[in-house]
Order: sequence, then C-alpha cells, then structure tokens
Amino acid sequence: MKLIRIKEVMNRTGLARSTVYKYISENNFPKPIKLGSRAVAWVESEIEGWINDVIHERDRGQPEPNT
Repeated sequence: MKLIRIKEVMNRTGLARSTVYKYISENNFPKPIKLGSRAVAWVESEIEGWINDVIHERDRGQPEPNT
C-alpha cells in the first residue's frame, strides 16, 4: 500500500486542492489518512479507484462507436 500527498492527488486527478476537500465533504472522494497534526495522505489505490469510477460514469450509457 502506498500513500500519496495532496500535490500528487491534485496531479493525478486534475482537481484543485479546494475541489478535493469539497468533494470529501460531499462524500464524493476518498477520505485522507491523518499522518500527524498537520499532515494527511491518501491511499493511492483509492485515488486510482475514484479515477476509474469517474471514467466509468462518463462511459456509462454512451453508445458504442460504429465500426
């Protein structure tokens, strides 16, 4: 299991820091793990899963391309 910090989360998702925390407050994003009094990190596989879910939602209901 690998933990990643906010800058890496932002790089991977394309989200701004404020959007990450907004989505967390709306229960639409993985919650961070507290590492210390002022440090948090996310489980890398949970972030990857969230990205895959967003891609799946985008593709759901889309017609198959004609070949």
